[in-house]
Parts: sequence; C-alpha cells; structure tokens
Amino acid sequence: MKRRKRVKYEEWEPIYHEICDYFCFNPEDDEKAARILANLTSADSSDSLFNLINGKPVTVCGNAPQLSSECHLATGIIISADAATGVLLSHNITPDVIVTDLDGIEDYVLTINHSGSILVIHAHGDNISRLYTWVPKFSGPIICTTQGRPFANIHNFGGFTDGDRAVFLAEEMGASSINILGFDCNDPDVTPMKKGKLIWAQKLLKNLGYEI
Repeated sequence: MKRRKRVKYEEWEPIYHEICDYFCFNPEDDEKAARILANLTSADSSDSLFNLINGKPVTVCGNAPQLSSECHLATGIIISADAATGVLLSHNITPDVIVTDLDGIEDYVLTINHSGSILVIHAHGDNISRLYTWVPKFSGPIICTTQGRPFANIHNFGGFTDGDRAVFLAEEMGASSINILGFDCNDPDVTPMKKGKLIWAQKLLKNLGYEI
C-alpha cells in the first residue's frame, strides 16, 4: 500500500495567500468558518477515507456540462465535486466520496451520506450560513476541511475549488490512478468570479501534473 502523502501547510500557505489576494478574500473569515465547523461536529472519517482510496483507481467528477455524457467512463472509487453528485445519481451512480462546500448539494446527499458515502465538508468565509444549516443534518461519515491552517479535526489536503480539491484529496490518500471527468476550466459561459476560480483550478491541477 502507498503511504499517505502529507500536504505541508507551510508549502500550501503562500499559494493560499496568493489566492486570497487575487479574490480579495479575508483569511480571518476562512478561519472563523473553520472554527464554526469544528464546533458543529467532531467527526473525522479520514482513516476510513484513506482505507477506501489508498492503492485503488479513482475517478474524480466535476460539474462541467459534459459530465452527463462522460458518466459511463467513471470507474473505481468515485469522488464527486459538489453538484456533480446530482448528475451522477441521475445516471444511477452513487459516489463513494462527495467533496463540497455545501453550495450545490440537495437533500439527496443526506440519504447517501447516511448510507455510507463519505462527505468532505469544506469551510470558507462565504459558507458559514450553510454550515449551520446543513452540518447538523448529516448522520454518516464526515471529514472537515479548510483553505487555511488545519487544526483538531479540520484538515487541509490542498486545492481551492471543489473539483481540484477532490483531485488533491485523491492524491494525498494514495490513489493508484486518477481519472478526471466533467472538468472544463476554459468554459466561456461563466461569471467573472467563476472564471477566476477555474483559472486557479487549472493552475493548481497543472502543478499536480494534470492538464485540464
């Protein structure tokens, strides 16, 4: 079995602050959200996640429009990024892991999390209200993540958007291979904010060796 990689926050921190400067994000807001998440749940299923992924092929599914036509290519351990979960379910595919900041999920996630799908919940400065709304409802395996400095049960596996964070997570957990579906970092039909996020997702994935 591969040993689990460890993302060193000291190596991630300069990138994180560059992202914050790019978007005018306040790191203190991210820390506040992470503290709130830690107070909402003490759950930490990271060992179960490692056992699930380590040494196995993984497919990471983003929420670009082409995902619907690519679902048949999903094999191995399936990791969905946020709203990609709904697309997979519409094709009778239940993801093993859902990476989400709770922005694009619906009530169906409560059911599949209760049935065993691991939920990787991300806290950042803009989703505090969703943390309060959603986190107490989950009854299945949970992992908590932050963009900032990790602490207690709050992890930082690297990455920024739900999609690229899912790839970073699979890398850290020692996947034997990673197949990426439903990613389009050059989508012209997005808001300026979303375009900026896609630019960063593409940059971060390229640093990992993935051309998207």
